[in-house]
Amino acid sequence: MNCPRCHAELPDVAHFCHVCGQDVRSDDLTRRRSFAAKPDEPVASFALVSTIMPRGAGDRPQTYKIALTIALVVALVAAIFGALPIAILVAAFAVPIVYIVYLYDVNLWEDEPIPVTGLAFGLTGLLTIIFTALVLWLQRPSIPTTSLDGTTFNTGPSVLTFLLVALVVPIVGEAIREIGPLVLASRPEFDDLMDGLTFGVVSGVAYACFDTIVRYWDLLVGGRVDADPGLWMSLVFLHGFVKPLLLGTATGIACAEYSGLGRGYDGFTPRYYRGAVEAVLANIGFWGGIYLFSFVPNQTTSVVLSIGWSLLILAILILRVRNVLHSGLMEAALESTARARGVGPGLQFCPSCEMPLLPGALFCSNCGVSVRAAAKVPNRAAGAEEAQA
Repeated sequence: MNCPRCHAELPDVAHFCHVCGQDVRSDDLTRRRSFAAKPDEPVASFALVSTIMPRGAGDRPQTYKIALTIALVVALVAAIFGALPIAILVAAFAVPIVYIVYLYDVNLWEDEPIPVTGLAFGLTGLLTIIFTALVLWLQRPSIPTTSLDGTTFNTGPSVLTFLLVALVVPIVGEAIREIGPLVLASRPEFDDLMDGLTFGVVSGVAYACFDTIVRYWDLLVGGRVDADPGLWMSLVFLHGFVKPLLLGTATGIACAEYSGLGRGYDGFTPRYYRGAVEAVLANIGFWGGIYLFSFVPNQTTSVVLSIGWSLLILAILILRVRNVLHSGLMEAALESTARARGVGPGLQFCPSCEMPLLPGALFCSNCGVSVRAAAKVPNRAAGAEEAQA
């Protein structure tokens, strides 16, 4: 039996191709019912752990789920009893700590823990402290109406503040979150697509952590606060758990596309720019939505609406991450197969879907587009390319 995708010879009992991962036992030609990082899940799934922690997703996913659940319960219980500093600290650092433990478990830093944690977490955290403090200074006194201490500012939305919150913060914040991960992803030992995704998520959760600390520093040093426990719990959940996951997955998409497929990192390709735009748009939706919902008169209703809106954006991002990861793993396998068959440095890629073309192909084996439909290569460039080969 031969694989219909890469034509590798398979044993008769094979369910998946051992070379390119194609499902050869069903009509699921694009393998949408079997996620590449965890085959017992469909690609279109909201499974969080296997999405943001794809390496070793099948080994012990329950460990990370339990750790996140315990942290959430501790933070919410602290909020119920008015121990707001504890609630904020636990919520702010829960996701980053769990994720750093994940990096250690899968040895993602290749025995270089200081450069990895420094660039993916420390640098982002330092820049976040400076940037968030500046933003809060520029916002005053136009602070959104919903705050953890129950203070209400009876001013309406400001155009300038909205532009600051919904445009400047998403764009500059995304740039801050991508600096460290892109530096790491450009190194040969960290140029894999899953590495880029993971570094992006680490940077995103680091940004969320220190952003929360700076925003609510006064409450951290103020002790107990008498206010509605339901409001506290909602805000702790929003800023301590939803925000880091949303920012992490958004940045993870862009950094994964920067790492790209197969050998080496792809760099600033159209796929990266598309991922970066998607990340910025998700941030605009998140920060802009929180700002506008903050002017709802009832504070608890305001936070609940913010949580619902943020969870919707997070759900879309999770689906997008899974598609990027699944497609990347499948395409990288095909590229590796082509190189193993002796195509070498002259490997050509489809102009439409960027899948590698088989030797002598006139059509892409993945999307079916004609190779001749691509733009012509100038003769001088073609000659130089042949000389290098």
